Amino acid sequence: MTTAAAAGFSANALRILKARYFLKNEKGELADASPADLFLRVARAVAAAERSARDREAWAGKFFDLMPARDFLPNSPTLTGAGRDMCLSACFVLPIEDSMESIFDAVKNAALVHKEGGGTGFDFSRLRPRGSFVRRTQGVASGPVSFLKVIDAATEAVKQGGTRRGANMGILRVDHPDIENFILMKKDGRSVGNFNISVAATDAFMEAVKKGTSYEIFDPRSKKAVDRKDARKIFRMIVESAWAIGDPGLIFIDRINKANPTRSQGPIAATNPCGEQPLHPYESCNLGSINLANFFAPAGKDGFDWDRFAGVIAAAVRFLDDVIDVNKYPLPEIEAMSKGNRRIGLGVMGWADLLIKRKIRYDSPEALALADKIAAFLRARAEEESSRLAKIRGDFPNIAKSIYKGRRMRNATVLTIAPTGTISRIAGCSSSIEPVFAFTFTSRILDAELKDVHPLYAEWAEKNPGKEPPAYFVTAHDISPEAHLRMQAAFQKHVDNSVSKTINLPHAASLKDVETAYLRAFDLKTKGITIYRDGCREEQVLVKASGPAPRIPEERPDTLTSVTDKIKTGFGNLYITITFFNQKPFEVFASIGKSGYSTMADAEAIGRLLSLALRSGVDPKELVSQLKGIGGSEPIFTEGGLVTSIPDAVARVLERHFGAAKNGARDMYQSQCKQCGATLPDEKCPVCPNCGWNKCS
Repeated sequence: MTTAAAAGFSANALRILKARYFLKNEKGELADASPADLFLRVARAVAAAERSARDREAWAGKFFDLMPARDFLPNSPTLTGAGRDMCLSACFVLPIEDSMESIFDAVKNAALVHKEGGGTGFDFSRLRPRGSFVRRTQGVASGPVSFLKVIDAATEAVKQGGTRRGANMGILRVDHPDIENFILMKKDGRSVGNFNISVAATDAFMEAVKKGTSYEIFDPRSKKAVDRKDARKIFRMIVESAWAIGDPGLIFIDRINKANPTRSQGPIAATNPCGEQPLHPYESCNLGSINLANFFAPAGKDGFDWDRFAGVIAAAVRFLDDVIDVNKYPLPEIEAMSKGNRRIGLGVMGWADLLIKRKIRYDSPEALALADKIAAFLRARAEEESSRLAKIRGDFPNIAKSIYKGRRMRNATVLTIAPTGTISRIAGCSSSIEPVFAFTFTSRILDAELKDVHPLYAEWAEKNPGKEPPAYFVTAHDISPEAHLRMQAAFQKHVDNSVSKTINLPHAASLKDVETAYLRAFDLKTKGITIYRDGCREEQVLVKASGPAPRIPEERPDTLTSVTDKIKTGFGNLYITITFFNQKPFEVFASIGKSGYSTMADAEAIGRLLSLALRSGVDPKELVSQLKGIGGSEPIFTEGGLVTSIPDAVARVLERHFGAAKNGARDMYQSQCKQCGATLPDEKCPVCPNCGWNKCS
């Protein structure tokens, strides 16, 4: 094994590796000295599935060479848990039946999965609707949304491996009686922060939307039609909520099941948190991605090294198949389903970088043609390797219940295009099949500002000072929704699982733009769609035209009574002074000693803004709800519990005097990284540019 390839990681990549993946001892000190130590541990742990000592050593070497060269990286749980007796899979679906026992089994099982670093998907469509009569208790049911919120609250209490927050996908069929309540539940921008939500749209519903007709609503227990709803009215509700907050997405559930190679085992009803991995109940999938940018070959056919690509595909398929056998599963039911179907999800990253190296615009016909060719090649070679492994190791046990009956196949599925936020940061390439989000951006890290420049753009700019960049340097918001969707469809054509792709819309995008995108996604035969309108989570975007009169800040009297509290923070003691006027809080002054000027300025700025709000009549409990729980880089335990940041400390002092807020913090939509304090890009599932923390992982 060579370690030379372990050199060359960027400063930010090394930060991510040290913060999230390097092995630490009981004192929290790094036990891994370099990326090579991490990748060697992962390679040996995964290769332990090989049959002989000779094969284990040989394949450990081959697996190792893939990772420091950044040709292939597995999903984060594998990097975190390999060799540590942990679960290595990223994606799980847990069933929920219409009983209290099943619902709270799901809560417990989700906690066990989140503890191991996985994300969970749930279909709530089997639960009886809100207000239904419950014969045994003589009461009424609270409905799917209420139990989704129970799982959300449980998720909030479980931190994944100390570095990952639990992520969930909640799905409800469009023909469930509670569909309207489900669509609207996140529109306030605060609720169920640990869930992405999607509507399972049937073909019948989508056709009714196109025709302007009604569609049937079914009782989930009797399976009988109980109502009809106006399809366009429901579709409009979905569009309006997605425009406002980015949720819900759509999954085309009938299309998913028609394309499912194991559909004889029953219908698939849910996906993992990002929607790219449809799974049966209790099924899991481990993912990994190949860096396409590394196969740029100016002298090769299509400017691409097809032979080397084929070799990496074969090794990556074997790697992911080995993970199934060395994995530690959180539940015996998950182990049985995962080993029964041996579903793997090999994907790609660095797609936008490859196009830039080829000088091809992301939204050009040439790009779509290359996507089709690469995805077809990837599918053919991955299936070829899975078939070859089946001849050596045996078919997946449930092959008789699949479309592969009578053929040789080691894995029920082989391809998934997943988001690659953190691993693409490590690899130093663009994420998944997404376009580059921005070529230059600034990260505010505590008291410093760091400027990040995309390496290919930086290389071009150095050679061409003062010149306008060529047209192939295109970012996500320069690309039309139609072009985004066509790229998704080009890959989906060859992917047996699904494709995670965000359709980025500008802030000025209209409801009609969102509606068109959702309809085009169905017409282009994708399996689902997620849109994100730039900036939609930074402010309350839906307001009534005839709202209340604007609030005018009161004038300050010359003399006011006040109280001053001291609270300990990670930056030192914070002193909070609250003034009162007419027996109501009127101003807040915040100061912190023995800290940098930027930290002092931040404290002063928080005080000024809080004062403006209080003088304008804002309820102090609302201010608490906005500040409490905001994360920072220097959390500290005090007599009153954990203080996560200066804003959190201010909130705690306000709580002492005015009581707790009814709502929790809005930390899902904050613009700072929970782990290091860096400013996050404005996306639905932002990845920290400094440490790699990802909200949706």
